[in-house]
Amino acid sequence: MDQQQQVQGQVQIKADEKELQGQYSNLVMIHHNLEEFTLNFIYIFPNGAQGKLLNSVIVSPGHAKRIWRALGENLARYEAQF
Repeated sequence: MDQQQQVQGQVQIKADEKELQGQYSNLVMIHHNLEEFTLNFIYIFPNGAQGKLLNSVIVSPGHAKRIWRALGENLARYEAQF
């Protein structure tokens, strides 16, 4: 197997330590238009009076469908396990 065949289908993703730790979001606001879906991940503080936008992710409608399908499949496995 040559080197080109070995890397086919693999993507190297670079992330710093902060990104690898992740962030907890307790609210997602979703908006869309003809061309894209925007997912705003928010943390609402315990007192409920204030929140912070953690990240905004913009995806195509096709990718939004793939995310929706993957979440459904993972939730089904989670529910079967717990």
